[in-house]
Amino acid sequence: MSDRTTHWQNVYATKGEAEVSWFQDSPTISLDLIRAAAPDHDAAIIDIGGGASRLVDALLQDGYCDVAVLDLSANALEAARKRIGPAASKVDWIVADATTWRPAKTYDAWHDRAAFHFLTDPQDRAAYVERLRSGLARGGQIIVATFAPDGPEKCSGLPVQRNDSASLAAELGPDFELVETRSEIHRTPWDSTQAFQFSRFRRQK
Repeated sequence: MSDRTTHWQNVYATKGEAEVSWFQDSPTISLDLIRAAAPDHDAAIIDIGGGASRLVDALLQDGYCDVAVLDLSANALEAARKRIGPAASKVDWIVADATTWRPAKTYDAWHDRAAFHFLTDPQDRAAYVERLRSGLARGGQIIVATFAPDGPEKCSGLPVQRNDSASLAAELGPDFELVETRSEIHRTPWDSTQAFQFSRFRRQK
């Protein structure tokens, strides 16, 4: 088990859903951007680093029927499965590291609010983009939310890579065209604030 996997298994084994800083009762911006990226409810959507996020609940309630959630932590995915109940059988739950995973299919929309900004090693970021290119259909869209340049330097005790849309575009490469960017001041369960940015890119080639 990698150090990354051990860390996140421990986080989700020792903390409740609303006891982590990134908890959102309603992932409004993520859902809005996915709707814009993939309006067809038959579109294949994956949430990278989804953990116990409620985005999967919202996607199912919205009528999406081809949804996958990938996370390092089996504990996190089990928490989400239990919360959702019988409808969880409609979801493809994938326990994997986004830097080493081999996608078995291509997706129309790739969402990530949790994984990319923890990749502080350039080799890990390059490996992530390689998986993205393997797993995102041509013409598909990626939505990446990271801590903004004025956001926190650490999360869950780990250093993070802060980004804006320009630095993300440089990481993804010229085959990805920026469609939209949004800012968010996220309020944590203990009422502190964190600056996030969301960027939506379309894959050209």
